[in-house]
Amino acid sequence: MKEPQSALLKKDPYLKPFEEHLRKRSAAVLQKEIELTQKKSLLIDFASGHEYFGLHFRKGEWIFREWAPHAEAVYLIGDLTGWSENLEFALKRIHPDGHWEIRMPADLLNHGSLYRLRMHWPGGSGDRIPAYVRRVIQDPVTLIFNAQVWRPDSPYSWRHPDFSAPSEPFLIYEAHVGMAQEEERIGTYVEFTEKVIPRIVRAGYNAIQLMAIPEHPYYASFGYQVSSFFAPSSRFGTPEDLKHLIDMAHGQGLTVLMDLVHSHAASNEVEGLSCFDGTEYQYFHQGPHGVHPAWGSRCFDYGKPQVLHFLLSNCRYWLDEFRVDGFRFDGVTSMLYLHHGMAKDFTSYADYFDDSVDEDALTYLTLANKVIHEVRPQAITIAEDVSGMPGLAAPIEEGGYGFDFRFAMGVPDLWIRLTKDLPDEAWPMGRLWYELNNRRPEEKTISYAESHDQALVGDQTLLFRLIGSAIYEHMRVDDNHLSVDRGVALHKMIRLITLATAGDGYLNFMGNEFGHPEWIDFPREGNVWSFRFARRQWRLADDPGLKYHQLGKFDRDMVQLAKRMRFFGSQSIRLLKEHDHEKILIFMRKNLLFCFNFNYLNSYYNYRFYAPIGKYKMILDSDAACFGGHGRLTPDQIHVTTESRTGGVLSLYLPSRTAIVLQKEA
Repeated sequence: MKEPQSALLKKDPYLKPFEEHLRKRSAAVLQKEIELTQKKSLLIDFASGHEYFGLHFRKGEWIFREWAPHAEAVYLIGDLTGWSENLEFALKRIHPDGHWEIRMPADLLNHGSLYRLRMHWPGGSGDRIPAYVRRVIQDPVTLIFNAQVWRPDSPYSWRHPDFSAPSEPFLIYEAHVGMAQEEERIGTYVEFTEKVIPRIVRAGYNAIQLMAIPEHPYYASFGYQVSSFFAPSSRFGTPEDLKHLIDMAHGQGLTVLMDLVHSHAASNEVEGLSCFDGTEYQYFHQGPHGVHPAWGSRCFDYGKPQVLHFLLSNCRYWLDEFRVDGFRFDGVTSMLYLHHGMAKDFTSYADYFDDSVDEDALTYLTLANKVIHEVRPQAITIAEDVSGMPGLAAPIEEGGYGFDFRFAMGVPDLWIRLTKDLPDEAWPMGRLWYELNNRRPEEKTISYAESHDQALVGDQTLLFRLIGSAIYEHMRVDDNHLSVDRGVALHKMIRLITLATAGDGYLNFMGNEFGHPEWIDFPREGNVWSFRFARRQWRLADDPGLKYHQLGKFDRDMVQLAKRMRFFGSQSIRLLKEHDHEKILIFMRKNLLFCFNFNYLNSYYNYRFYAPIGKYKMILDSDAACFGGHGRLTPDQIHVTTESRTGGVLSLYLPSRTAIVLQKEA
């Protein structure tokens, strides 16, 4: 029987010197699974800690359990105790590993009651919100967070229980529920369901990637410093509201992915897991290793079985309870390396196998993918990794780590560098082509021109960077402003060429499809707690008198083209012409011919290049007037190759700063 890594080595011969490393990694995953299950159960059964720990109503009584090995005494306090310790509500230690339990009659707790834990440990004590809590709310006056009993009269009734992700191309709309509304406030799950999901459907995307769902005390963290991993954020509404959002998205054919932040945790002690039982090492590494140097958050100890129990159960919980269709794993690079990928250039395969790799984290990610795909075979997992770790999106049985996709994170970085550091007349076509196609052919990738990262305060969206302050005064369709004209033209070209060269999927952050004019800045002390930049101005896209509307229409047609022609997954992208001085890129993918003229000045008449013999019909033109262009091309025109000794030759008119797509007819 072949070892798993043999398939990986066959696909990537550069891994041959590291064969022993790969063998040890596969063995470590198997050994860890045996350690966790003791060969007495399946891994997915092990990943059910959320059904044991936390508060549950079972057979007519309330049962609450918590893991706190260092604690000497634990009390349940809250509305039922007047927020003071009471021996009647003291938990009993029921397991030497530190499992605590209390059982209570049904009438002691009511739906909506507030509670927390009072924890005592050697030399101290403190209040804690339970680790596996499923509902946390914040008092609007005192701003204090508490756990809340959540047992509605009837469970949510799913209308689309048998949803499965569509087989069409993977087009992801990255969204944040709280900032998805026009008003200067926090939006809700209900508003997102009623107002934003229809927009996503009309825009042609078939998947939503939801950010900031697990509870996070600091809204401005964008949801990336999680405190309660099993509690959907109550600032957006109730758990039933979130289930309704997911259910209605399924009803519209949308796959729902969720950001899963297992790379670190909020450093909060009352609301979070930090020093939960009085020790800093219960869930996290002790000392400097346990604190992320850039984020100030806590770093999990992935070698600890109880931590794996918590995190693997968290993966299963969201699949079981909320029926999400998969996850984008945030901060994978930070997890994989002890240096967290900070100030590190990955220039050699040796970088993926040296002492800086956190092998425990790599084992955890592999086990997480195994759990997710065993619970839901059709689930989708995406790795946010900038390092290029080989095998990350390869099957576990082939020696990989089990992700279905990885993000092509070099692409948005490329666009930032080009738009920030170089005028477009100096953009190097060869480098652009290389970076757009620089990916592991054996692993599926998702490309994007910009995500939420590029829109956060301190940075700028692509359109804002291209246009500058003129974006505030000159976006009307009848206003011919040179900076705006340049920005609108390049915005369409950037997004189209990113989509056209994407390996297996494409992502867009909400509002960027129409060039949302401003960065994202959540309420914080530095902006006097303003919501001005933590919202989406949908009216701009809805106004036909504005160029935002035209950009939105182009994005919609571009996405529909990808869905209709199904060119994702086809790795045979054939470069037909690359000319740096002329700023021309022409390539074929399946039966589509993509022509890009990035030249800011020159339009080319009768531009000749070699192409497969046949007849070509233009099906998309970025310069069309309806897209805010100059309308220099005749719609639906057909071109026929002429024959030469070396093959077919096509002659086209390529206007400046224009991209066109032609379909080769059979």
